[in-house]
Amino acid sequence: MRSPRLAALELRRFTRGRLPRAGLVTIVLLPLLYGALYLWSFWDPYSRLDRVPVALVNEDAGATVTPPAGGEPQRVTAGDELTRALHESDSFAWHETSAQDAEAGVESGRYFLSLTIPEDFSAQVTSGPGEDPGRGALRVRTNDANNYIVGQIARTVFSEVRAAASSKTSRGFFDNIFVAFSAIHGSTAQAAQGAADLRDGIGEAHGGAEDLADGARRAEDGSADLLDGVDRLRDGAGELEDGASQVAEGTQTLADKVDELADAVGPITAADGEDIATVAGRVADAAATAREHVDSLPEDAARAAKLTGAAADGAEGLHAALCPADGPLPRLPELPGPPAADGPGGDGASPDATAPTAPPAPTAPDGAPVSPEELCADLGRYAEYSRDAADVAADVKGHVDSYDHLDDLASDLAALEDAAREVRERAPGLGDDLAGAVEQVDRLNDGAQQVYEGVKALHEGIGTAADGATALNGGLTDLSSGAELLDGGMVRLSDGSGELADGLRDGVGRIPDYSAAERADRSEVMADPVGLDSAKAHAAPNYGTGFAPYFIPLALWVGAMVAYMLMPPLNRRALAAGAPAWRTALAGWLPVAALGALQAGALLAVLHWAPGMGLQPLRPLGTVGFLLLTTACFTAIVQWLGARFGPAGRILVLCALMLQLTSAGGTYPVQTSPEFFNAIHPFLPMTYVVEGLRHLITGGGLGPVWQGCAVLLAYTAGALALTAWTARRASVWTLKRLHPELTL
Repeated sequence: MRSPRLAALELRRFTRGRLPRAGLVTIVLLPLLYGALYLWSFWDPYSRLDRVPVALVNEDAGATVTPPAGGEPQRVTAGDELTRALHESDSFAWHETSAQDAEAGVESGRYFLSLTIPEDFSAQVTSGPGEDPGRGALRVRTNDANNYIVGQIARTVFSEVRAAASSKTSRGFFDNIFVAFSAIHGSTAQAAQGAADLRDGIGEAHGGAEDLADGARRAEDGSADLLDGVDRLRDGAGELEDGASQVAEGTQTLADKVDELADAVGPITAADGEDIATVAGRVADAAATAREHVDSLPEDAARAAKLTGAAADGAEGLHAALCPADGPLPRLPELPGPPAADGPGGDGASPDATAPTAPPAPTAPDGAPVSPEELCADLGRYAEYSRDAADVAADVKGHVDSYDHLDDLASDLAALEDAAREVRERAPGLGDDLAGAVEQVDRLNDGAQQVYEGVKALHEGIGTAADGATALNGGLTDLSSGAELLDGGMVRLSDGSGELADGLRDGVGRIPDYSAAERADRSEVMADPVGLDSAKAHAAPNYGTGFAPYFIPLALWVGAMVAYMLMPPLNRRALAAGAPAWRTALAGWLPVAALGALQAGALLAVLHWAPGMGLQPLRPLGTVGFLLLTTACFTAIVQWLGARFGPAGRILVLCALMLQLTSAGGTYPVQTSPEFFNAIHPFLPMTYVVEGLRHLITGGGLGPVWQGCAVLLAYTAGALALTAWTARRASVWTLKRLHPELTL
C-alpha cells in the first residue's frame, strides 16, 4: 500500500466519531493559542499607554528672567508649560496630584509611577546665561513590584519627555542668544563707525602731534638759547651787583666824607666865606702868573740841567783833585766862585765868566779850623748832592721835553684861573651850596643803596630764572622726546585704529542679524541639533508584526508536538504489513504534515483577518510556502524523536523547543545571550525559520530565505532518513517493546 493512502487512512480514523473529529480540529487550532492569541495580547502595546495611570506633581515656583540683550524682565513657568505638554501627549494617563499622594499611590499600585517637577525647575532651566548655570532635574519614581516593563517603558518615554523639555527650554535660550547676536551686530556696527571716526580723529591728532613735536623741538632749541642768555644775564647781574655794591660802598664813603667835610668845612664856609673869596682871588692871580711863565719853562729846565750838570762835574773834579784816595792831602786852594745863573734876571754868561775871590779857609761854627779830612768828607758829600741835583734837573728837563700837552697847560691854568675867580665870586654863598651838595650826596647815597638792593634782588631773581630756565630746558627736552614718541605712537595708533575699523566692519558682516522667523528656525535647530532619522529599511508597523516570525514557528512546533501525541510516529499497519521502512516513515509523516499545513493556514488567516491584528506579509505567497516547508521540517523532526525514543521522545521534543526558543534570537539579538546559546544558535532549524520569516514578512534580501530553505530541506530529509532507519529497526519486536519500562 502506498504512503499517501496509508496517510489518508490514518487521518480517516479521526472522522469516525465526534470525539476524534473534535481532537482533529483541536490539533489544527491549537497553534492559534501560541501564535495568534499570544501575539494578539501585545500586538501594539505602545498605542495604549494612555491607559496607564501616572502621578504628576508640579512644584515649580517659576522664575523671572532678564533677556541677555536687555529689555523688560520676563516671567518663566517652565513647569506649567511642561505639564500642559504632557497632558496633550498620549504618553500616559496623567493625574495631577500632591507629592504625598503620588508617593502613596506608587507604593500601593494605584499609580504605576510618578513624575515630579521640582520647585526650582524654571530657575535652573533659565540659569544657562547666568554666572551659576544649572540643569532642571525631573524626578521619576517607579515600583518594579507593580510592573517591571512599565518602568522600562517609562525610562524611554521620560527620555523623550526630557529631550522635548530640554529642546523647548533650549529654544528660548538660543532665541535670547540670537537676539543678543542682533544687539551685538548693531553695537559692532556702531563700534565700526566709531572706530572709523576714531581713525580720522587719530589722523588729525597725528598731524597735531607732528606739529607738537616740531614745536617742542623749536621750543627746546629756544629754551637752550634762553638758558644761555639767562646764564649770561645772571653773570652780568652778578657783575652788576658787584659794581652796584662798589658804587653803594663808594657813595656811602663819599657821603661819609662829604658829611665829615661838611661838618669840618661848614662852619668855615659859613664864617670865612670872604676869606675864601680872597684866597680864591690870589689863586686866580697865581694861576695867571704861572700861565705867563709856562712858555719859558722848557728853556729854564734846559738851563737848570746844564748848570747843575756843570756844578756836579766841578764838585766831583774838585773832590778828586783835592782829596786823592792814595796820597797826602795838599794845601787847599782857593775855591772858585759860583757860576752865574741863567734866569729872568741873569745875563746869560757862561759858568766860568766870573771868578770870585776865594773865601777864607773854612772853620767850624765855633771858629776852630777844619781839618783836611773833614773838609774832604764834606766836599765828597757836596759832590754827591751836586750830582743828584744834576740828575733831578736832567729828569725834569726830560719830563718837560716829553710832555706833549704843555700847550694845554696854559689852557688848564686859564681854566684854573676862571674856576678860582668863580670860587671867589661864589665863596660868600659856599655854605649854602655845601649844604645842598651834602643833601644831594646823601640822596645819591640812598639811591645807590636802593640800586644795590634792587640789583641784588635782580641777581637773585635772575638766578631763580636761570634755575627755572634749566628746568624749562629739561622739561622741553622731555616734551620733545615725548612728542616724538607721541608722534610715533599716533602713527601706530592710526594704523591700529584703521585695522580695528576694518576688523569691526568684517566682524559686522560675520555677526548674524536674524529676523524673528530666522531666530525661531535656528533656535529650533540648535535646541535639537541631532535629529533621529529613523528611516527603517524594512519597518515593522507594530510590535506584533515584529514578533510574528518568532511566535509562528513556536506555534507550528507545538502543533506538530501535539499532533504526534494523538498520532503514532510510525504507522502500525505499515509496520505490521512489513512495508519498506521509507514507506512506513512517509506514512507516519504525511498526515501530520498535512495537519501542519492546515495549522499554518489557520494561523496566517487569523493573524491577517482577526480584529486588532492585521498581519500584512510583504511576500505572502513566499510566506505560505516557507511555512509549509517549516511545517514539513518540524513534523519530520518530531516524528523521528517520537519514533526513535518512544515516550521519552516527547520530553526531548519539549527540550528541543526550549533550546530553539532561547537560541533563535527571536526577541533579543542572540549576541546578548550567554555563550552556550551563541554556540548552538547556528545548528537549530528555528534559527533559520525566524530569520527567513523576518525577510518574508517585513522585506529585505531573500538570501536568508534561501538559506533557510536549504537548511529546512536538509533537516527534513535527514529526519525522514533517521525515521526510516528507526522504522526498519522497529519491524523487529522485542520484549522491551512489548513491555516498556515507562509508558506516557
